[in-house]
Amino acid sequence: MASVLISADGLRKQLGDSMFHTHLLDVRWALGDPDGPQHYLDGHIPGAVFVDLETELAAPSSPARGRHPLPDIAHLQKCARSWGLRTGEPVVVYDATGGMAAARAWWLLRWAGVDDVRILDGGLPAWERSGGELATGSESDPAPGDVVLTAGNLPITDADGAAAWDGPLLDARAGERYRGEVEPVDPRAGHIPGAVSAPTAENLTSEGTFKSREQLRARFAEFGDGPVAVYCGSGITAAHQIAALAAAGIAATLYPGSWSEWSNDPERPVATD
Repeated sequence: MASVLISADGLRKQLGDSMFHTHLLDVRWALGDPDGPQHYLDGHIPGAVFVDLETELAAPSSPARGRHPLPDIAHLQKCARSWGLRTGEPVVVYDATGGMAAARAWWLLRWAGVDDVRILDGGLPAWERSGGELATGSESDPAPGDVVLTAGNLPITDADGAAAWDGPLLDARAGERYRGEVEPVDPRAGHIPGAVSAPTAENLTSEGTFKSREQLRARFAEFGDGPVAVYCGSGITAAHQIAALAAAGIAATLYPGSWSEWSNDPERPVATD
């Protein structure tokens, strides 16, 4: 698998290299925070394009498909071209929350066949710590891109597949949601029977950067052998888990509907132990 991460220093060097035209995507989004566009206007990496996770990186929510279903490939391609993406040119995605939202863009673009896409390790805080400048306000619209996207370049599974998964099924939500102690969003509390708790936040250091390859490999080794699948609340932070697994050299499958789909189906069992 291609490299997953790029450091702030590595990004600065790449942006200064005339051999590359690097496309920067600002994917600031968090559950309960609708102000991503304003955060972008308040300060972003110069040249970055704001990407709206809710409307560009997901289809409309539904009980049958979850809160953030995968977008139609034609819609995703239209959006990617509006961001200026061109065939063969590198892409770097970032947010301000350790990659928790940006990883959705990373995963979707990889799933759609874009090979050279990386997550800015540590996001905007790491960029600022390294002395990177910020731009405010709007940027000029990028020239339309020509990228051609094709679905299915990374594996996914559905609810039936998750129920029958033969290997570690990782629940990337916070431990209290896995255990069913709280459920702030979805209709039922708990987890998919057989899943193990693997909170996404534990992929990161205290500074919000990804832990080392060795640390991540040791972490994921604790969950056992076999093919790995990941879910979360709605397929967003699960993409971060898959990025961490990829950084550790481990391939994984996404269950896009995740708990928001599973918990809306009364026929699906729920575990809380």
